[in-house]
Amino acid sequence: MSEFVTEEAPPSDARPHGHATPMRGDLTQGPILKTLLLFSIPTLLSNLLQTLNGTVNSIWVGKLIGESALAATANVNIIMFLMMATVFGFGMATTVRVGQSFGARDMDSARVTFGSGMGFCVALSVLIGIIGSVLAPRLLHLMATPEASRIEALDYLRVVFITMPFGSISIMLSMGMRGVGDAKVPLFAMILTVLIDITMNPLLIRGFGPIPAMGIAGSAWSTAAANFAGAALMLGWIYARDLPLRLRGQEWAYLRPRGDELRFIIAKGLPMGAQMLLVSSAGLVMVGLVNREGVATAAAYGASMQLWNYLQMPAFAIASAVSAMVAQNVGAGLHKRVSKITMRGLIVNESVTVTLAVLIVIFDAPLLRMFLVPGSPSIPIAQHMQPIVSVSFVLFGIMMILTGTMRAYGAVILPLVIMFVAMYPARVGFYFVAFPYLGANALWYAYPFSAVVAVAMTSAIYLRGNWRKVTPKAGGRPA
Repeated sequence: MSEFVTEEAPPSDARPHGHATPMRGDLTQGPILKTLLLFSIPTLLSNLLQTLNGTVNSIWVGKLIGESALAATANVNIIMFLMMATVFGFGMATTVRVGQSFGARDMDSARVTFGSGMGFCVALSVLIGIIGSVLAPRLLHLMATPEASRIEALDYLRVVFITMPFGSISIMLSMGMRGVGDAKVPLFAMILTVLIDITMNPLLIRGFGPIPAMGIAGSAWSTAAANFAGAALMLGWIYARDLPLRLRGQEWAYLRPRGDELRFIIAKGLPMGAQMLLVSSAGLVMVGLVNREGVATAAAYGASMQLWNYLQMPAFAIASAVSAMVAQNVGAGLHKRVSKITMRGLIVNESVTVTLAVLIVIFDAPLLRMFLVPGSPSIPIAQHMQPIVSVSFVLFGIMMILTGTMRAYGAVILPLVIMFVAMYPARVGFYFVAFPYLGANALWYAYPFSAVVAVAMTSAIYLRGNWRKVTPKAGGRPA
């Protein structure tokens, strides 16, 4: 495998590993397992809080306004996911680059990358916000939004577009902080964001004292205010503690994206965002196939998805931690340490995910009754699919950890291709081939089949090792 090589003298604090001055957020030293756990747990808690926040907000909208408003938010959330998936992809690309620079002790490079990523994503979100506000009615028409929900959806969507930069800034700050090894501050920011959003939602929807009633638009404004507060907390912390990502004086010019940085962020970020879109679109296809089996099966699937959302969270958090740790070690030239990080990530993830899967299967009846009426015909259907589908999430966790390592080296095209093959030819293709023989069971067995295909392909590519290349570029920053 290739080594990281700089083209100019390293900064004064870039001493050989083992003699480097310990730095806050340094993921290149210390016990790997302990570091991985301390980094991934805050990320996992952040994901849990974010999911909880969405659930509570849906409850507020449904209870205070009604079903038409809830349907309106569901339509808008699809559009919002598409937009934020793109920003998330660019954020992940920025995290990788920042982590590599931080590991190499090149703080100026980390700031250049972070500034370019932040400036680009904010400018992009402003542009999308302006265009989206104008085209919002057309978008809802293309989605065939029900007439009863269209006016409310339009009010909600326009606020989402206008306030999109707040969400983009929050995402980029969280990603940047994780790139320099700090997952705790994003967690604190998420706690503040959730508390504000949950509290302000009913106040802005119904009105309180001098606060006018805003209806469904109030829910969108609440989320925007919460995102702003979370971003403000992270910025305040960065400058109060003089952390590596702070920009001062002439460094503010880094917010104007530089050509080389922008090319990296776009080239690596688009495939990362596309992976999320592939998973989402394949999920919509599966929902359509499930709906063919009737209301009871659709309800069983919907309830099961609530449990699967939590089953996936450990893999997301641990893969993110592995990617950040590997990126820093790549920047430091510690490639031999990468394999150990990946193996620890696999062990931790599989231990946690298998435990959760077993608990969900054992206690599926009481868990499903949280979403389904006792005695519902959907409960036995859901209980039947749980052990079959849960296996797929255990297997997909292996793929996520391996691709997290590959992503830290800048290898993003192969994981995208694997995801496409797993989601469509494998999962959807299996359903159509097996349905004449298995009936509705073809839906459930399609999940572990696609997972086996994904893990087999990812493992073969990972072990081959051709993706382990870090190309030096101008300024000594890894490409």
